[in-house]
Amino acid sequence: MFTAPQVVGLLQELSFTHVVTIPDSTLGQWEDDLKACDEIEYVGVCREGEAWAVAAGLYVGGATPLVMIQCTGLFESGDSLRNALFDYRLPLFAVIGYRSFLNQSTLPGDTCLTFTEPILEAWGMDWVLYDQAENTSEQLEAIAAHCLRCREAGTPGVALVAEGRA
Repeated sequence: MFTAPQVVGLLQELSFTHVVTIPDSTLGQWEDDLKACDEIEYVGVCREGEAWAVAAGLYVGGATPLVMIQCTGLFESGDSLRNALFDYRLPLFAVIGYRSFLNQSTLPGDTCLTFTEPILEAWGMDWVLYDQAENTSEQLEAIAAHCLRCREAGTPGVALVAEGRA
C-alpha cells in the first residue's frame, strides 16, 4: 500500500483541492497526512453516497475534488454516483479501495471480489486496477496518468487500489 506522504504528494501533483472521504482501515492510514496538508481540504462524510454529492457540489463551485472510498461504499452509493456522474455529467475522479483483493486465498468468500469490477463495468466507468502489493513509483505515475487522461477527456474515472495483506 502507498504511504501517506506518497499519496499526499500525488494528490498535490494532480492539483486536487479536496478529498471527500470515509476512510476505511487501509485508506484511513493516509488520513492524518491529508488533514495536515495545507493545499488539500479534507472533507469527511457520513455515507459514501454523500461523498459523491459533496464532491459534485465542490466541482460545480470550481474546486477539484477527489472521492476516496472503499468498494463496499461504492456498492452503497449507486444512486448518488448516477446523479453526479451521469445526470450532471461531472468528470469526478475517485480512489476506491478494493477490499480483500490482496488476501483472496485467506478470505475466499469475500463478495467484494465478485461485485466490484462488474459494478464499475456496469456503470461504464473508466477504471484501472492497481493490484501490486508493493508500492512503486511506477504505480503512482500510472494513477496520475489515468487521472490526467480522464480530465482531458472530461470523463469520470476510478483508480481501484488493491487492499489486504499479500
